[in-house]
Amino acid sequence: MSGARFTPRRRDVMTGAAALALTAALPGGAIAAPLASKRPPRGERRFVSAAVEAEIARVKAKIADPELAWLFENCYPNTLDTTVRLGMVDGKPDAFVITGDIEALWLRDSSAQMQTYVHLAPKDAGLRRVFVGLIARQARCILIDPYANAFMDDPTAKSNLGARTDQTEMKPGVAERKWEIDSLCYPMRLAHGYWTATHDKTPFDDLWAQAMVRAVATFREQQRKDGKGPYHFQRLNVSPTETLMFEGYGAPTRKVGLIHSMFRPSDDACLYPFLIPSNLFAVSALRMLATVQREARGDTAGAADSEALATEVEAALRAHGRMPDGQGGEVWAYEVDGFGNAIFMDDANVPSLSGLPLLGAADRADPLFRRTAALAWSDRNPYFFAGKAAQGIGGPHIGLDMIWPMSIVTHAMNSDDDAVIRQCLTWLKTTHGGTGFMHESFHKDDPTKFTRSWFAWANGLFGELILDLERRKPALLAARY
Repeated sequence: MSGARFTPRRRDVMTGAAALALTAALPGGAIAAPLASKRPPRGERRFVSAAVEAEIARVKAKIADPELAWLFENCYPNTLDTTVRLGMVDGKPDAFVITGDIEALWLRDSSAQMQTYVHLAPKDAGLRRVFVGLIARQARCILIDPYANAFMDDPTAKSNLGARTDQTEMKPGVAERKWEIDSLCYPMRLAHGYWTATHDKTPFDDLWAQAMVRAVATFREQQRKDGKGPYHFQRLNVSPTETLMFEGYGAPTRKVGLIHSMFRPSDDACLYPFLIPSNLFAVSALRMLATVQREARGDTAGAADSEALATEVEAALRAHGRMPDGQGGEVWAYEVDGFGNAIFMDDANVPSLSGLPLLGAADRADPLFRRTAALAWSDRNPYFFAGKAAQGIGGPHIGLDMIWPMSIVTHAMNSDDDAVIRQCLTWLKTTHGGTGFMHESFHKDDPTKFTRSWFAWANGLFGELILDLERRKPALLAARY
């Protein structure tokens, strides 16, 4: 998901001989994946956690379908196996977590990649060190530039993504500078997840506190109550999804208390700058942050400030974030401008309208969310695709007819219907293109056409789905697909 559109490895679609070399075709077009492990040899893994290995063994033993079990074993540890780089900075742990096939750390992706292991942190001191190192690295990144979405391992290095010619204030250490609300929300959620699981105060030092003050201040700055604010961005690229209108400040808005987001979590430009799923995420993330500020640091003033902003944005969402569903009801809009204009769609990248419960930004049972998610999983959403291989949501980042496995995982995690979940598991099992991993996207009619064979966030999210089902629907894992 994350990454500049102009990065070739990010965008390549694997087709033809290159993809078929990874598969063994069966009659009817089915794919028989070899069940040998696709993980790196143990000695070549970036990080090995005894707690994660035990979790894999425990859960895998409950999965009756051999291929589904194989996918779980390959996917769940992918972040630790391949993307974590541990070190020390100023005598403290440091963890740089790349997104996969791009040599950069996204605040969003790195947080989501590690979130899947947070419940195991109390059992493994080494795993806690990775969390402490990543929380510290993210804090340093935010202090470099709270408007950047991706960062270099070397904080003095220039971008390796081709973003050096972007017309914005590029700083050393920044890989890409697309302002996305969720880039600051995800580290807040990760900090809360780690604190809740461990009650370890180690990462919540003065550096982290400074970064969180900067993050909250950036949210307020992007309410743009007193002018355009400091952020602007233009890319010398013909694609309209890669740049912003009006000298890089984006489409006009009426200032109603919502936070402007110039780009979506797909790294594509917003049409209207009030991105509703990201504003909903900001409300929940700010309240998570307040909990950590108050409990881990005794910072009652900081917590009150975070909560006050959350309350203000929540009120603005109630007033301006909804739209008619065309059936006599209301749903959350995808983007609005504050003047009364809105668009409805959904994009697979989380925060999405469909993915709000995954982030604590909506209750799965809330009627407003249920209506919104149902409409997103329908022809009302221009990025909902139904084909021979599967159904699911994509987005403009890759293009039409490309389904993101992330959306199928999200659909399954939203559902209590066994038949819906079984169908989602079947789609996930039959669309990995013989690779044994989740991809960024695959063609709705041909899963051998896919993007990104190494995309750690999608792999981790698939692992989260299996863990979720092990807790609430174990009978579904005891079936074959």
